[in-house]
Amino acid sequence: MRRWVALAALAVAPLSTASAGTAPDFSALQAQPYEPPKAAPLFTLPDLEGRAVGLEALRGKLVLVFFWATW
Repeated sequence: MRRWVALAALAVAPLSTASAGTAPDFSALQAQPYEPPKAAPLFTLPDLEGRAVGLEALRGKLVLVFFWATW
């Protein structure tokens, strides 16, 4: 049983070498850290009837913004 504990400690030791104040080296792992989503900037656009609708009026609702252009 002691042998398993010693092996487990040796296996975990390399994972805990980073100090608490530094971020892990994700580039060495070829992984990207999770970044929480950012809030959308406030804007106002006309709806299909031409009335101005602000994004703040839709807070808490699912919003699909579809931008397109002809060049």
